[in-house]
Amino acid sequence: MADGTSEIALGKQDLREVTGFAAASAQEVLEIFERAHPADSRPREALDAAWTFARGGERGKSLRDTAWAAHRAARQAGTAAAGEAARAAMCAAAAAYLHPLADAHQVKHILGSAAHAARAAELLAGDDRAVGAARIGRAGRSATPVVVEVLGRYPAAPAGGGRVGELLRDLDEALRGRA
Repeated sequence: MADGTSEIALGKQDLREVTGFAAASAQEVLEIFERAHPADSRPREALDAAWTFARGGERGKSLRDTAWAAHRAARQAGTAAAGEAARAAMCAAAAAYLHPLADAHQVKHILGSAAHAARAAELLAGDDRAVGAARIGRAGRSATPVVVEVLGRYPAAPAGGGRVGELLRDLDEALRGRA
């Protein structure tokens, strides 16, 4: 590749496992968004599209469209916690588009939903970092061996990203420690 990034072997079943993990993470906090915005179905639609793909559906326009719509919902959310919950749903739909490139930023496709979900829960609890750490611990325990193995094909999570980035790196380290 022109940028020096090498390719990683990645099959459709790998993508389904990663997307299922991401969807399960987002599912845990979707109600935070829905309580704040009961008439806005965009994050739920993104999550439904992610589940459909994870359970054998095709990867197509619906995933992309609903991910972008959930992203817009996050930007329009009235609270930070609701915004993070919508971002978790957006990341779940986007997980199906994990690229087979040895690029640390691809780790966000694998673990981004869990990190945003942990941040949403943290914010809902008055910015209690122990709540976020507990969510990350639960996400680490729920990751399947396939998710851990796929993650291991990629470089470690990148620096930056504020508190969500910290949560992402904490989960990344925990899962790599399982391998």
